[in-house]
Amino acid sequence: MRFHWLKSEKESMRLEQAGITKSVLDSAIAAFTLEIIAKHGEPAPRLCNKDPLTIKMGTYVIDLFPNAKFIFMVRDGRATAHSIISRKVTITGFDLTSYRQCMKKWNSAVEAMNNQCRELGSNKCLRVPYEQLVLHPKEWMEKVLKFLDIPWNDSPVNLEALTKWVGNIPEEVVRDMADIAPMLSVLGYDPYANPPNYGKPDEHVAHNTKEIQKNKVVWDKKAKEMFSVGWDNGDGDAALDKEPSDSPNNTT
Repeated sequence: MRFHWLKSEKESMRLEQAGITKSVLDSAIAAFTLEIIAKHGEPAPRLCNKDPLTIKMGTYVIDLFPNAKFIFMVRDGRATAHSIISRKVTITGFDLTSYRQCMKKWNSAVEAMNNQCRELGSNKCLRVPYEQLVLHPKEWMEKVLKFLDIPWNDSPVNLEALTKWVGNIPEEVVRDMADIAPMLSVLGYDPYANPPNYGKPDEHVAHNTKEIQKNKVVWDKKAKEMFSVGWDNGDGDAALDKEPSDSPNNTT
């Protein structure tokens, strides 16, 4: 809404004449956003918003909340596309019948997010490779928690999710992967590796995965309960297809 108001010279002039300056508008948006996030759960010393699209407007969010920090979780786009398609996650602009189209949409969205993270700088945005977090949770969680000034806390992880996409992407898409999603290479993934080699997991991670496999029925049930909630914006769509120019910080 703010973006469209400020994009229109006529509307911007009307707002200014009414005393609704950019500063007033930003204060109102900050108060509204804080109220929504704060009421998500019980009162806490730190508030978290898990919407992945927020970082596409990272520089503006920092203007509103100077103490905010971003964890930019990066995952192999092929795994992301497979997850969206196999779980039939409804996201505006994503064709759940086409790996090629989903990879292109992923590439566009992640490119915008990566640019914002780089612009914010390392003191405000930490890029975390999902695969490395799964393989080496203690090492990477220590980095994350140090970045956020939060003490360490143990939690279990499962390796199986890393390569579920292997063998499910059409051959013609695999062949053109480097051209379809160049951000794979930018983020350090080999677009031609099938299966990929993300590295060797820590010993306790491999052990936890075996334990999860032994109790697969129980964990599958928990996963279905989690996924049944869905990932959307209230209308059944997550709108990941928005272009970088949709950032409310861009008023030209």
